[in-house]
Amino acid sequence: VQLQASGGGLVQAGGSLTLSCRASGRTSSILNTGWFRQAPGKEREFVSAITWDSRGKIYADSVKGRSTISRDNTKNTMYLQINSLIPEDTAIYYCAADRTSYGSMTSYEFWGQGTQVTVSS
Repeated sequence: VQLQASGGGLVQAGGSLTLSCRASGRTSSILNTGWFRQAPGKEREFVSAITWDSRGKIYADSVKGRSTISRDNTKNTMYLQINSLIPEDTAIYYCAADRTSYGSMTSYEFWGQGTQVTVSS
């Protein structure tokens, strides 16, 4: 399974951004998926996750209430919309997928290459 993240960029504080992650390869429609981010000098941290059937969604406290995770299995694509962006959201955002597990763990089987999000104050 290959994951391709996109949609990052430079955004002013208070703005919004929608990240996309497209999966390709075998069994891509039955993967639980998630978003993580890593800021310079910091460890990779969990952002949000969604089950393969979209019935389960979880968010980190840092983005809860201002972000929405979703997916379109017909397009093998997962999305993360973040509103009211703050400079602390600046990081490389990675998407990840797992055939069985779901949640905030970092042991996902498959990882994308990351997309840079920079929020200016």
